[in-house]
Amino acid sequence: MNELKSMGTGTQTYDIIKVGNDDVHYLQDDIAVEEPLEIRITQRKDDLHINQNITVTMRTPGYDFELAAGFLLSEGLVRERADIKNIDYCLNPGATHRQNTVFVELSERVSFDPAKFRRYVYTNSSCGICGRQSLEMVQKNCTCIPVGDFQITHDYLIRLLTALDNSQTIFAKTGGVHASALFDKKGECLIIREDVGRHNALDKVVGAMLLADKLPATNTVLLLSGRISFELVQKAVLAGIPIIAAIGAPSTLAVDIAQEFGITLIGFLGKQRFNVYAGKQRVAGLYVG
Repeated sequence: MNELKSMGTGTQTYDIIKVGNDDVHYLQDDIAVEEPLEIRITQRKDDLHINQNITVTMRTPGYDFELAAGFLLSEGLVRERADIKNIDYCLNPGATHRQNTVFVELSERVSFDPAKFRRYVYTNSSCGICGRQSLEMVQKNCTCIPVGDFQITHDYLIRLLTALDNSQTIFAKTGGVHASALFDKKGECLIIREDVGRHNALDKVVGAMLLADKLPATNTVLLLSGRISFELVQKAVLAGIPIIAAIGAPSTLAVDIAQEFGITLIGFLGKQRFNVYAGKQRVAGLYVG
């Protein structure tokens, strides 16, 4: 695996017209890049060669191998680093946009049924793959409850917010991407990724941990720049992340799955306040009865 980590800067400059109350300015503006990425599965087993397209997602180019690995983990196709033999871009030298197709070669030990993925699945940058999200799927693929044996304080969360603000380089230029960041219990940032799709940003974080063979992500805290959907909590559960905090609000299913798997879920995080929706035992200063 020899991935080009950051293809360009994740931004592209356009000529725009900025209109105010009483004036008009002609200037240049940085826009977040959005391009399709096709993820394909390959596997050699019993003298058979499987080559199956799994999904197309709209993403900000960069860290594509992490994105592919994290996506496959969240879909239950892989569970650990050894399940993936290799990841590479399209090797056909005559193909156009070769870096918009990623091939993931699965280990022979992985049980993969192409018939389950015959439907060409499309995901856009704002929504995850729909129709297969269920608590039952997570229960089937989650091999252990995420472990977090420490407590967090408001000061700790504010430090995380500051670290996120200082690390969002693409957002600072465009205001048009989401971010996911993973921290240890001391508040040190382990990894941060940005993308036009919030699901992609988290897949890149989870994929990086998977490819580094650092899952489950015990005693970590995930910080999200937007709202908390079911799919994001699902990905965190399967990665073994015990605490999730977000600047936005959670959905009902997000709260349900957090409660089901003992996740501490915090929403509306700001410098003055936050809401605890699940897992209050990991938040210092609260009465836990």
